[in-house]
Amino acid sequence: MTPTISSREQLPLAQRIVVKIGSSSLTRPDGRLNIPALRKLVDVLAEEALKGKQIVLVSSGSIAAGFMPLGFENRPSDVASAQAAAAVGQSALMATYTDAFAAYDIQVGQILMTAGDTVRRSRYRHAVQVFERLLDLGAVPIVNENDALATSELRFGDNDRLAALVAQLVGADALVLLTDVDGLYDAPPKQPGAKRIPTVNDMAEVAEVEVTGRGTSFGTGGMITKLQSAEMATVTGIPVVLTRAQDVAQALQGEDVGTWFTATSERRARRKVWLEHAAQMTGRLVVDPGAVRALRDRGASLLAAGIREVRGDFAAGDPVEIVGEDGELVAHGLIGYDSVELPQMLGRSTQDMVEELGDDYGRAIVHRDDLILVRNTVTDVVTGGGLPIAD
Repeated sequence: MTPTISSREQLPLAQRIVVKIGSSSLTRPDGRLNIPALRKLVDVLAEEALKGKQIVLVSSGSIAAGFMPLGFENRPSDVASAQAAAAVGQSALMATYTDAFAAYDIQVGQILMTAGDTVRRSRYRHAVQVFERLLDLGAVPIVNENDALATSELRFGDNDRLAALVAQLVGADALVLLTDVDGLYDAPPKQPGAKRIPTVNDMAEVAEVEVTGRGTSFGTGGMITKLQSAEMATVTGIPVVLTRAQDVAQALQGEDVGTWFTATSERRARRKVWLEHAAQMTGRLVVDPGAVRALRDRGASLLAAGIREVRGDFAAGDPVEIVGEDGELVAHGLIGYDSVELPQMLGRSTQDMVEELGDDYGRAIVHRDDLILVRNTVTDVVTGGGLPIAD
């Protein structure tokens, strides 16, 4: 069993690693695919795989690789053209990866995902099974957002967020984010006197750091999305390294490159991770202050007595969000009843309901085993709706 990776020096002990590389690191200035850079990355990852480690690669670059062959001078801004570029570029990208890993006799498997593949529990479990089988067979899964088909409401929005979700999905020991800057700085890197931040033990430490959005003309991310990704991973027990693509070998060897983000919580079961970060909420329960305290302070189940309002149309077993009367998010949970059953139960004690409605109404509205408290994030992670195509 892999020990907990609590510092960058322990990263060589990691057995399952998710590596994400962005478009800025895989394309030339004119937008063409940078094949030498891609092969250098594969050289490093293949050596790690040959040591017996399991590598998952989240790779951008499909739109960047596809728009020039289609005759576009710049990355297309309309959705249809971007999707066409992704369809052309993804095949070229995978052909290059397949050939590069084949030099080491390593098979790769393409996985194209949308947010719809994670928001439903059944599809989430299926994704887990696919990843696990590929890794068991010694293959390297190569993941990208399904840009050719995904709609705006089912987008991850950028591959930094996708990488964090994949790391959670596969139970990675660490997440490595590769970009075109050598870490997080305490000011814009080009500003005189700006210094690299080698270690972040809590995201609150960098809450006031000035960062930029989109990185290059051929990418959609930037430092903001990388910090969001780092927070998503670290709050579920997965440490993160953010560094330049050319420093990936040193990073995997535990050297002092880039920025190390320490995991800030214990590992959680995949089911709880899915419920907090990936599940699509189908309804909302508004609860009183007493219920909020019981959930947060005592780890209690949610009972009907503390519920003030029910919103949405859902069935027993669906994910719902639980909020206070002030609208503040408290928790996500799997509801124990259909939405049509709840109005008659609001504000009533369990004993009262059992006596009037029967023994079936003696269980909690949301059992504590089916509930995860949700904390506000420093980086204000968004859900992907309306965000640009990821590439």
